[in-house]
Amino acid sequence: MRFEYKYIVPNTKLAKLREMIAPFVQLDKYAQQKGGEYTVRSIYFDTPELECYREKIAGVKRRNKVRLRGYNGGGSGDTVFFEIKKKVEEPLFKNRVSMTFAEALKTLEGREATDVLASENARRFLYHLYARRMQPVVTVIYEREPFQALLKDRDNDLRITFDKNLRAVPFPTVENLYQEESARLVDGANFIMEVKFNQYLPTWVKTVIASFGLSKGPASKYAMCVETLGLTNVRPYHNNPIQ
Repeated sequence: MRFEYKYIVPNTKLAKLREMIAPFVQLDKYAQQKGGEYTVRSIYFDTPELECYREKIAGVKRRNKVRLRGYNGGGSGDTVFFEIKKKVEEPLFKNRVSMTFAEALKTLEGREATDVLASENARRFLYHLYARRMQPVVTVIYEREPFQALLKDRDNDLRITFDKNLRAVPFPTVENLYQEESARLVDGANFIMEVKFNQYLPTWVKTVIASFGLSKGPASKYAMCVETLGLTNVRPYHNNPIQ
């Protein structure tokens, strides 16, 4: 169980916000290796009626998102993840399984059985895809600057991320997870700050949020991309079916 608070913040406040949290956090190890940030790439799957998108917009309390996630440039041997992100009232739950990109393609295309199918989370992922007739709708891409608390509290596991340069590719094929030649910028004026924790929001985080006058609210990257691309009235399936 995990809580996730989201804030849409003007880019002009990025440097000052980074400065204010600096005494309390450090870049996570992966970001340190990548020069301070990394690129997140997620293909989101949805039903023919865009059920995941519409439930989000309607504020349905129990809903999920289904995605294939990778990082940076990528290749056939790089690690990707099948993910189901579930929201139940306020907290979030995530089912996740890792594999190589090559294994993910084989699994999704049904070309051969893989060790991936030994995972219960992988079977859950595939159940959603086939039982609900889900297909790729959009690739959501952004640069993530991630921080973790200096004061370690494993039970709370505080994490703050700045997600920048949000852009989207409509109706991708799963093979094109790492392609973005046709990507469209979704919001060039703002970034999304996410504050994630298990049990409590530290007082210093509340103070920072209040000092910037930020308000917690909906900031679904998937929904933002769908709307920017004008996909709400388009049926994607004739373009990119999963084999």
